[in-house]
Amino acid sequence: MGTDGAVGVLLRAVLDVPNRLRAAATFDLPSPDPATEAIVVGRGLSGVAAYLGSLVAAAAPGSVIAYEEHGLPPWVEQRRPLLVALIAPGDGEETVATVRDASRLRLPAVVVTSGEEGATIAAETGYPVVRLPAAPRPDARLGFEVGAVVGILHRAGLADDPVPALREAASEVEALGGDGAGPGVTLGRDLAEALSGHVAVISGEGDVARLAATQWTTLMRRTAAAQAYAGEVSELAHHRHHPWEERPERGGDTARLVVLRDASVHPAAPASLDLSGVMAEGKLGMAGEVWALGNGVLSRFFTLAFVGAVTAVAMAELAGVEAGAVPAEDPIR
Repeated sequence: MGTDGAVGVLLRAVLDVPNRLRAAATFDLPSPDPATEAIVVGRGLSGVAAYLGSLVAAAAPGSVIAYEEHGLPPWVEQRRPLLVALIAPGDGEETVATVRDASRLRLPAVVVTSGEEGATIAAETGYPVVRLPAAPRPDARLGFEVGAVVGILHRAGLADDPVPALREAASEVEALGGDGAGPGVTLGRDLAEALSGHVAVISGEGDVARLAATQWTTLMRRTAAAQAYAGEVSELAHHRHHPWEERPERGGDTARLVVLRDASVHPAAPASLDLSGVMAEGKLGMAGEVWALGNGVLSRFFTLAFVGAVTAVAMAELAGVEAGAVPAEDPIR
C-alpha cells in the first residue's frame, strides 16, 4: 500500500489512531455533579462514539444510554439524567436542539465539540464545553470523542477511569499498525483484495463487533465509495432475505462476507451459527474474519475498527478513488 498521494494521507491518519487515543487520556474535562443516569447523544459517526461510550460505562454502577431519537425521552424531566452532547461539524441542528431542550428543562449537561456549532450552543446555554483537537477526517475524531465521553462519565461517577483502557487500546492498535507494515495493515490489504469488485457484507456478533461492523461499512462507503452492509452474524444465518439483494445489479453472487469476532462473546454463540445455507445459495462468499484484541471494550473495538479503516483505504487505492471524492458526512445509524 502506497504512502504517497491522497490514499497515503488516509493511511497515515489511520496509523495515527494510537496517538489520538493517548491524547484523549490527557483531556482537561469538566466535573459534573454526581449522577445516577446519563444520556449520550450524537449524530453520524458521533453516534458511534455515543454508543461506544455507553458500552464502556455498562460495567460501572448507574445507567448510561446512547440516545438516537429526536429530542429527549419523555422521562428526563422527572429523572433528570446528565446529558453528554456530541456536536461535530455538519451534524445539523438535531443535537443542538437537544441541548436547547435540556437547557429549557434545566438538566445538567456537557457539550463535546470539534466545531463552532457546539461552542456556540454551549455559550448560549451556559453549559461547560470540551473543545476537541482538530482531526483530519470525521472518522479520525472518534478516539477523541470516546475519550471525552467516558472521562466525563467517570467524573460523574458513572464509569471507571478511562485512562488505562485508552492506553491499552493505543498499545494494541500500535502493534497492529507497525508503522505501516504491521499485521493489521497486511490483513486489511488482504481483505481489500478479497472484497474488491464485490458488495461488502460485514457481520459481527455481540455489541462491540456489531458496532465495529457499522464503522467498517461507513468507512467503506465514504473512503472507497463501496457498496457495504453491516449486521449481525445471527441475522445473516436466519434471515432469508438480505439487504444487498435489494440491488440485484450489485448483489447476488457478488457479495463477500467478513466476520468480526469478539472473544468476550460466548464462544459457542457465533461458532454455532450455520452460514452454509446462504453460502450454498450462491449469494455470498467468504472474504475472511477478524478477531478483536485486548481485554477492555475500547481495545476490542479499536483493534477491529483499525483493520476496517485500513481495509477501506486499501479498497480506495484498488478502486482509484481519491481522498475527498466521497462526502465527509452521512447518517449511519
